[in-house]
Amino acid sequence: MPIKTELHCHNSFSNFHLGCKEPPYDCNISIRDQLEQSYELGLDAIFVTNHNTLDGYNQMLKYKNDHAKFKNIDIFPAEEITTDTGAHVLAYGIHDTIAAGIPLEEIIDEITKQGGVSSAPHPFSLIDALREGAKKCDMVEVFNSNNVDLLSNARAAQFALDNNMIQVAGSDSHVLSTLGRCVNVIDSENNLDDILYAMKHGRIEIFQTGYTLEHEMLDHLRYQINTSREYIADYISEHYPNSKWFSTLLLKIYDSYPYSPLWLISYKIMLYFLKRISQKINFQNKDPSFMKERNLATMFKMSL
Repeated sequence: MPIKTELHCHNSFSNFHLGCKEPPYDCNISIRDQLEQSYELGLDAIFVTNHNTLDGYNQMLKYKNDHAKFKNIDIFPAEEITTDTGAHVLAYGIHDTIAAGIPLEEIIDEITKQGGVSSAPHPFSLIDALREGAKKCDMVEVFNSNNVDLLSNARAAQFALDNNMIQVAGSDSHVLSTLGRCVNVIDSENNLDDILYAMKHGRIEIFQTGYTLEHEMLDHLRYQINTSREYIADYISEHYPNSKWFSTLLLKIYDSYPYSPLWLISYKIMLYFLKRISQKINFQNKDPSFMKERNLATMFKMSL
């Protein structure tokens, strides 16, 4: 019987695991809410892929087992691992956390040793992408809900076809409403060993896809701003010292009007420039390394 599965989502146990270059708070979804949403959507299985940790897996399993309502939803272990270059790798079915900050090849070896399956999430996104390194994974995420520039997904789909890779989709859910935005169907019995075998041998199909909506993106940004003030202040001081006054002013305006239409307009403008950058990186072969520096002046020049 086909298994309707969520392959890429986060919950509150992802917090404080992203690394020193990222905001400490990643997601505010609770275990209870995640299971409730999965139940409402009729999902058969979930791999919760928190950043650089398996924390939360045992707690989620216990909560599920203590509530008969969720008896038909299976919870399986997974991790989204950050490589030494800042790119991300998904590991399904592992039983021990794999450390962040090591080379891709070592991560793949460790996933294999643990009997897991690897996947390249958002492989052509603008910052944390494996790009050509995705070939080393068992599967490739050809549709990621957060790749709202559209071009990153188009490049990933073409890459998967060119390299004859197993294709999957990922919600990459960081707000509750996006859980199950992308669903994959696995031709397998609903147990971990059979699911991993089916995934590795291509018995998996994309069932549905959908993009994260503007208000959902803004909800996640508001959460990170509200919870990571100290990080934001330190980041601005280090990377944009000459613009600190302007950033401080923006934060004051945000505090006064967190739901102002101004932020939606700003988001639309930012997305326009990101699409232009994505076009140059993904289809004109521009070197994407400048994106990791997150220098706004350089990004703006590239978008022109």
